[in-house]
Order: sequence, then structure tokens, then C-alpha cells
Amino acid sequence: MQVTETLNEGLKRGYAITVTAAELDEKVKEKLVEAQPEIEMKGFRKGKVPMALLRKQFGQRLLGEVMQETIDGAMNKHFEDSGDRPALQPEVKMTNEDWKEGDDVNVEMSYEALPEIPEVDLSVISVEKLVVKAEDEAVEEALNNLAETAKDFEARDEGAASEDGDQVVINFVGKVDGEAFGGGSAEDYPLVLGSNSFIPGFEEQLVGVKAGEEKDVTVTFPEDYQAENLAGKDAVFSCTVKEVKAPKAAEIDDELAKKFGAEDLEALKGQIRERLEAEYAGAARAVMKRATLDKLDELVSFDLPPSLVEAEAKDIAHQLWHEDNPEVQDHNHGEIETTEEHSKLAERRVRLGLLLANLGEKAEVEVSDAEMTQAIMAQARQYPGQERQFFEFIQQNAQMQQQLRAPIFEDKVIDYVFEQATVEEKEVSKEDLQKAVEALDEE
Repeated sequence: MQVTETLNEGLKRGYAITVTAAELDEKVKEKLVEAQPEIEMKGFRKGKVPMALLRKQFGQRLLGEVMQETIDGAMNKHFEDSGDRPALQPEVKMTNEDWKEGDDVNVEMSYEALPEIPEVDLSVISVEKLVVKAEDEAVEEALNNLAETAKDFEARDEGAASEDGDQVVINFVGKVDGEAFGGGSAEDYPLVLGSNSFIPGFEEQLVGVKAGEEKDVTVTFPEDYQAENLAGKDAVFSCTVKEVKAPKAAEIDDELAKKFGAEDLEALKGQIRERLEAEYAGAARAVMKRATLDKLDELVSFDLPPSLVEAEAKDIAHQLWHEDNPEVQDHNHGEIETTEEHSKLAERRVRLGLLLANLGEKAEVEVSDAEMTQAIMAQARQYPGQERQFFEFIQQNAQMQQQLRAPIFEDKVIDYVFEQATVEEKEVSKEDLQKAVEALDEE
């Protein structure tokens, strides 16, 4: 077998591989000799089938196997000897398309090698860690929001008309073309006006009704309504108002705290303070991570595999197009062209991705089984009742496993960079932190 370099330009590599017919024939013979003791054939005892007959019976199939194994072996040996790591799967093709048995096999292999990553002195990086304390005002605001979610309703004065935000208790029967339809009726149904839990236009027509009043509500089902027999149809709901109730916020006291699993009000305030500060810390980490990535991007420069940059730019363009066209849920659309802006962002992402991978490898950063299990469980919660199927799907899908592992690995590498860098804490207000977070989206 002969391997000859045909291209060495930047990160692009090309090689011509020649596997001689004699080498192929020898490997086929080796396989036949190895298999011969176990082969049975009519008219011959086990292990006594003549080699010529075995070659005639199995030679063609084994020749294909040998060709593939030999080429794969040549590629693996090349990467082992050269130290090259291909950015993407190498392109391999036979060049003698008129090949026939007895000919040498000529193959071309081309790929883009991953670049050498320069050493980075992480100690020169200096970043700010924004620290926000949960002020009493923020805790009180969160308490009020909790009280709002725990609100109750109490009957309005007799004869009082309903207002937006009130709860009306109704009996109703819905009809299309004068005929009642399945699922279109209920008794003693508590409906909060303005909750948008009913068909568009329904709740608005019940603003101003009084207990004991009867009212026909006319609506049109949306064209995309889940029940196809009702989609786009006009309907009339005959409603009887049983009660009209006004919202009443829950009292902020120990009883409210107990509803949310705390021993008393002070304990609930403490939990809220911890939750708020954890949220602030998460936002501050995102700001510090971006600043750190910016510093790393300034510190390093190396050649990038064009194929990786091109693929990343296409992904960015595709993602941004769908954000601008949310009504398109599938991928049945024309080709989306990449711009210079997409390519510049792609270069940054590829550069930082390769750098972080290199830093993580040198620091021996690993994602543990426990961390992967936690990530899978978090994703599985999005599919209630199907958690087990989701787990099995992930176990059988290496690509999905990598998608879950990648962000965990990246965050652990970033934590490693933080440990090496100079981090200065700076106490700021919640508003300042919010501005810093908003600036991330603007970049």
C-alpha cells in the first residue's frame, strides 16, 4: 500500500492511496484460511472444503470487505502517524472508476485538519463579577406577586355588574347551526374574565353581566382550532350567570407562607431572598461569561477550517431566519443565504469552540454520568408521562447525547477559566444588572 501527499495548503490536506491487487488478494486468502475450519459445504466434511471452491463461493464478498478494511486501516494509520485530526468526516473516493478484479485500487482522501491551538495565559484575563443583593423592596414585590397568585374571589354586592378580572360562575350551552356540540356545555363553571382561557371574544362579552342574568355569547372558532369540526365555525353560547365575584388578594401573613411550604412569613421572605439572589447570580454569570469569551477572542488567533465556519454560518442564518419567521415551523423553505455578518459570528463561535475544547482537554475537564443524568432528567420533564421513552431515546442517540453534554462541558471549562483569571466583585443595583443582561442581546 502506498500513501502519497497531494495537497498541503493551510489546513487542507489531500492524499492518494494505492492498494495493490496482490495485497488485496493476500488479505482475501487470509480471511478464507481463517474461516475454512468452520465452513461446511455439501459433499465435503467440515473444514475440508477446497480453497479454490471457497474463493469461488465467497471471494467476491470478501474482496469488498477487504477493500473497505484496508482503506479504513490506511486512514487510521495516517491520522495516528501524522497527528492530524479532521475537522469533519474525510471525503474518500475511488479514482479508477473502471476498476475490475485484479486491478490496484486507487483512492483519494481529502479533509481539513483541525488547527494547532496556541497556548493561552489565562492569568492575564481580568473580569468583573457583578453582585446584586436582594433589597427589601424586591422581596416585597415578589411577596405581592405570590399573594396575587394565591388570590381568592368573594361575591360582589347584589346587583353589581362584573368587571374585567372578576370571576363569573356560569352555566352554558354552546350551539353551532342551532345544534349543541360535544364539550360545549358546563354547569357552575368559574371563569375569570380577562384570563383568555376561552375562545377569543367570549370573555369580553360577559363584562357587565349580573348574577341571575342570561346572555347569548356569539363567537367564531379560530381556523386552527384543535377540533376540526368546529374550526372556523360561528357558535352561540347560551349563558346563565350564577354568581359574580371580585378578586381578593391573599393576606401577606404566616398563613400565606404556609401555603407555599414555609413555616412562617419570615421564612418565606428568606426563601424569596435566596431565590432572587440566585437569579441575580445566574444573570451575572452570563454577563461575566460573555466578557470572558470576548477576552479570549482577543487573545487568540489561528487558522479556522473553512468547512466548519461555513456550516456554522449556515446554522446561524437558518436560526435567525426562523426567529424572523416564527410562523414557519418546518424546514420546507428556500435556501437561506449567509451574509458577512453571519460568517463573522461563525468565525468567532468556531474559534472559541475549538479553544474551549482544547482548554478542557488540557485541564482534563469531564462531564460525569451524574451530570448527564441530571441534564437528561431536566429535558425529560418537558415530556410528562413519556420520561422513560425519552431516556431510552437519548441512550440510543449519540448525537442527542452530545447536544446535552456540550453545554455542560463548556460551562465547566468556563469555570476553569474563571479560576485562573482575576475576578473582581462589583456590587451593583438590580437595574444595572438588567442593563448589562440586555446589552448581551444587543451584541
